Amino acid sequence: MTIPVSTNYRYFIDLSFDGTAYHGWQVQPNAISVQQILAEALTTLLREDTGLTGSGRTDTGVHALNYTAHFNTHASPLQLQEMDLVYKLNRIVPHDLAIQQIRQVIPDAHARFSAQCRSYEYIICRRKDPFMVNRAWLMERPLDFDAMQEVSRKLMQYKDFESFSRSNTQVNNYLCNVTSASWRQEGHLWIFSIQSNRFLRNMVRALVGTITDAGLKKISPCQFDDIVKSKNRSNAGYSVPGCGLYFLGAEYDDSIFLK
Repeated sequence: MTIPVSTNYRYFIDLSFDGTAYHGWQVQPNAISVQQILAEALTTLLREDTGLTGSGRTDTGVHALNYTAHFNTHASPLQLQEMDLVYKLNRIVPHDLAIQQIRQVIPDAHARFSAQCRSYEYIICRRKDPFMVNRAWLMERPLDFDAMQEVSRKLMQYKDFESFSRSNTQVNNYLCNVTSASWRQEGHLWIFSIQSNRFLRNMVRALVGTITDAGLKKISPCQFDDIVKSKNRSNAGYSVPGCGLYFLGAEYDDSIFLK
């Protein structure tokens, strides 16, 4: 299909991926990323460089249930429908990546900066399970669930999460508005859910590692408070493996979507 040169249209593309084989979302030198694979597929089908911007970074091995990115193209919504772009993308991208939908948005809508909040989950597997390999962090040591829940609920009291940010990260500030954080048990899986307007690099994995220290009785709830207030990454806990982390999605105002 030859696409005539005309006004650029902007689209949001929603996808899910198993992050096991990827070095995160963002293009990396000498490594395979989700952004690279999807950008190449769009270029192949649309025959133009569309650009592709994601709603945020993900680390190596991290999964996504509903990840949003945006791209620009000369193709109108009718043209995308006629060429059945979602179907064709799913035919050429690897089996561990799936396109859910493509929606037209207003020209200045941005997958990252227009997001109002983002949600993650982290899964701890409490016993060996071959079906959770690369899907969860295997942690069989005794853990105090109630202590982990108590510490997690403290997160809504704080705004500055520098203690849980990767060192030497170029950000203007470390402020995050965490609106929910809690654990639940589903059989032998312990699942941590968290929602915030933004997340710092490595933040969720560092939080889970520190909260797990509370479950192991290495730190008390009061010591957790001291860790947050110290604004020092070295005082926080281990950064747990990326395989247990899932990006659930970002939320956007309905007004940016064109019907």
